[in-house]
Formats: sequence, C-alpha cells, structure tokens
Amino acid sequence: MNHEHQYGFETLAIHAGNEPDPTTGAVVPPIYATSTYKQDGVGGLRNGYEYSRSANPTRTALEECLAAIEAGTRGFAFASGLAAEDTLIRSLCVPGDHVVFPNDAYGGTFRLFSKVLGAWGVEMTPAAVTHPDAIRAAIRPGKTKVVWLETPTNPLLNVADIAIVAQIAHEAGALLVVDNTFASPYLQQPLELGADVVVHSTTKYMGGHSDVVGGALIVRDAELAEKIAFHQNAIGAVAGPFDSWLVLRGIKTLGVRMDRHSDNAEKVVEFLQRHKDVTSVLYPGIDGHPGHETAAKQMKRYGGIVSFRVSGGEQHAIDICNKAEIFILGESLGGVESLIEHPGKMTHASVAGTPLEVPADLVRLSVGIETIDDLLTDLDHALS
Repeated sequence: MNHEHQYGFETLAIHAGNEPDPTTGAVVPPIYATSTYKQDGVGGLRNGYEYSRSANPTRTALEECLAAIEAGTRGFAFASGLAAEDTLIRSLCVPGDHVVFPNDAYGGTFRLFSKVLGAWGVEMTPAAVTHPDAIRAAIRPGKTKVVWLETPTNPLLNVADIAIVAQIAHEAGALLVVDNTFASPYLQQPLELGADVVVHSTTKYMGGHSDVVGGALIVRDAELAEKIAFHQNAIGAVAGPFDSWLVLRGIKTLGVRMDRHSDNAEKVVEFLQRHKDVTSVLYPGIDGHPGHETAAKQMKRYGGIVSFRVSGGEQHAIDICNKAEIFILGESLGGVESLIEHPGKMTHASVAGTPLEVPADLVRLSVGIETIDDLLTDLDHALS
C-alpha cells in the first residue's frame, strides 16, 4: 500500500499488513506455523526473523494492521488482553511506582493490579473516570507513572474525556493508557485524542467471532515502542500465528460489524427504556446519559454494549440472565452472537467488597448482529 495516501478505516482494516504473499500471490497472509527460521550464515537473519517468540510473519501482519487502524506507529499482539496489560505495566513501571486506576473497570484488570502488580510493588488509587478533578487529586507527583482509563467503562458504561485526562496525565509527567476494547478503533481512536498507549482485548470486537483469545498494545512514540518491544520478547506472552491470523481476519469486517452492533443496541435501548421492570438503562448513546456529550464528541457511534438495572434486585437480574435464549448466558463480549451476563456474579466477582463493586441488580448485554426482532422478542420473554 502507498502509505503516503490517507486511506479510510475500512480500507486500512482490509489491506494494512495484508500484502499479497510475494511467493504465491496469496491474497490472505499465510499462517507461519514455525518456531524457528533458517539463518543465512551465523547471525544472518532473513528479514529479521530468528525465533517466533521474537517475531513471526503472521503476527507482524496483525501488528501492522493494529497500528494502522488505531492511528499509531507500532502495534504489539499478545496472548490475551491481560498479557498485554501486564507487559505494558512492567515496561512502564518499577516497584514503588503508582498508577491512577478507574473506579469502574473490567474485574480482570483490577485483579491484575490489586493481586499481582500490587504484590510486585506497584500501587494504585481508584478515581472516578468521569471526574477529571478526582483523577488530578489521585495523582502522586513524581510517583504516578500511568493514568489508566476505560471508556466506555466495563460494565457501567461511564465515559471519560480522553483529551482532558491526557492533559492532566501529561502535566504530571505520567502516561495515559486507554483500554479501547468496548469502543473498538472503528468508533474511537484514543491516540488521536492525546493518549500514549491503547490497550485491547482482541478477543472481543477485533476478533469478533468468539473463537480466539488475544490482546494488543498500540503506541505512537518510538522510544516507548522500543521499550514495549523489548518486554514483549523478554516476557514472552505473545500471540501465536493461528490466533494472529484469526484476529487479522476478524478486523477486516470490524467496520460493518460495529455499525450493526450499534444499530441493534440502539433498538434494544429503546425497548428497555419502555419496560416497566427496568429501572435504568446505561448506554452512552442515550441523551440523558451523563457522558453522552463527551461520547458524542469522541466516538463515531456508541457500540454494542448495553447495561441495565431492574426492579426486584439481584434475584430478578439473575432470573433474566437464566431465561434468555438467543442471548447466550456467558462471559466475554464483542462477538457476532448476543451474550447476557450478571456482572456481580460473573465478570466482576473479583471486585466484590472493593470500591469497584457493581450493583447486584445489574445485567450486561453484548448485543450481537442477529435479526433485531428476534433479539427484542427474546428480551421480552426473559424480562416477563
């Protein structure tokens, strides 16, 4: 591809990193199922490849694509989103450093920071992502190396103003990391808004078909990229060639899928807002949502995740999850099929009793791309 030309998102998603194979002309990059590579004489690496933990051509194709669609210069693919996060923090922090963390975030990320990185000596302070002053107050001058954001957050769909928080982090000499999993690069590009690092669980919308587990980091700064590249190789939690190939395949349809996810989610929101047993609907696309104006400013659309609270408390929420049929009861999100879950008992059980504890009457939906009338009928049945 002519990289001097400004291509559109969908063109990049299909073509970046996907150059036809020079040997055969294959349009789809091959799965290089190899652990090692023949060297052209001792130390003479052919195209820089020596060992597949360090680099693999299928993973390279994915990493080039990730960088292109997130408007970064370097992308890095990992075995999972948590592997990406762990590698990132070990690249940026040493024991004694401090991180400002969202007060509403994925339970697995919280567990990584509180139980693993905390034991390693990295401290964290939760702060409300919706309140820049709270983030500023949580920063410890000289000690805070990272401000971490999810936006929209998991599972309460809170929205942070990326540009404002980037300014706060940079004034304090810290880096801003944004987990962009819920929005996907199609709907939001944090690096363009001032973030330093973007994190993804590529398991979700990037892969898009619930058939692969993976993670990614994308950056713009060359020095930061070298630091991450060193740790990616030294720690070794890399994406394998088949997983890389699946994510690369998923990204090609990301734009059209996100449009349908958003279409369907908007109709689900309308249905839930009218239902007598629903006490509140959490979705950034709703006019009255506290983060709606910020989301409208920094997102193309509002995505496929919808959370809602119900009358009747925890038991009613659990009953709804158990009664749904097309909405499959399961953790994760972002696949073509719709999923339903009870965050308090499932994805966010690890934050019970902490400042990140989620309401017991909360249900989270990952709205898929099925026929919308079927999804609405299923929700009607589950709520009745």
